[in-house]
Amino acid sequence: MRTLYPEIEAYNQFFLPVDEPHKLYVEEAGNPKGQAVVFLHGGPGGGFASNHRRLFDPEHYRIILFDQRGAGRSTPHACLEKNTTWDLVSDLEVLRKKLGVDKWVVFGGSWGSTLALAYAETHPEAVSALILRGIFLCRPEEINWFYQRGIDVLFPDLWENYIKPIAPEKRERMVESYYELLTGDDQKLQMEAAKAWSVWEGSTLKLIPDPATIGSFESDLKALAMARIECHYFMHNCWLAENQLLANIDRIRKIPCWIIHGRYDVICPFKNAWDLHKAFPEASLEIIPDAGHAYDEAGILNALLGAQEKCKGLI
Repeated sequence: MRTLYPEIEAYNQFFLPVDEPHKLYVEEAGNPKGQAVVFLHGGPGGGFASNHRRLFDPEHYRIILFDQRGAGRSTPHACLEKNTTWDLVSDLEVLRKKLGVDKWVVFGGSWGSTLALAYAETHPEAVSALILRGIFLCRPEEINWFYQRGIDVLFPDLWENYIKPIAPEKRERMVESYYELLTGDDQKLQMEAAKAWSVWEGSTLKLIPDPATIGSFESDLKALAMARIECHYFMHNCWLAENQLLANIDRIRKIPCWIIHGRYDVICPFKNAWDLHKAFPEASLEIIPDAGHAYDEAGILNALLGAQEKCKGLI
């Protein structure tokens, strides 16, 4: 099994102004003259971590990471203003041109896979390859499965904690009811809702739950950004038309693509990856038989590292 590359530090860090009031936190690591790869974090609102630099061969790749609007170290924190899928697609082009990149490998997991597909379908000429994990196509049934009904039959105990902040009479519209709390003026209720929303995701992330991972989803900063931004996006179906990403797949059929998905992913069920692969049979699909949703589960990590090896030299 492949493991993460050794720890490395960023050689460049800066804030990129985009639409007011947003400034994106950006890092570059690895080989400044190497093949460009951009890492798209999940959530939306999740931010990136230092270990994400270690997914790529630092001697070969110019590794570009950034926190999307409102996430991580980008400012303003947890901001919903001018924060849509298409704003993020535009930000990627601003960043690519700022860094003087002609084409880059686009690497995205979970929500990052959604954004990667939306970006590639809009700017196929800028993408040399796609590496996609834990596919999320932002269809209403996917949001309903995780936040309204479906997954509750697998985790009825954890589900109780997720629904707790919502009054019983409002539980037939969970995303809308959470949105009311997460955008309301009562900061105490807002933080309680944010932590319940975020910990629900962290608790279902891996096939074998990891207390340290779950605990990280409970931190105030991470929980608030993830919950507010995710709920904001899901209230608006991520500003995508019905089945838009699959409907426009012909735009990217010539781009080399690797799809990696855990068989027991309950956040983004494997059917998402299967539907994408059926629409995009040219893409390589690797099913990890003993994994859930997290990038650092052994089988998923091994496949991701293998895919970045196969992308070397693609232009």
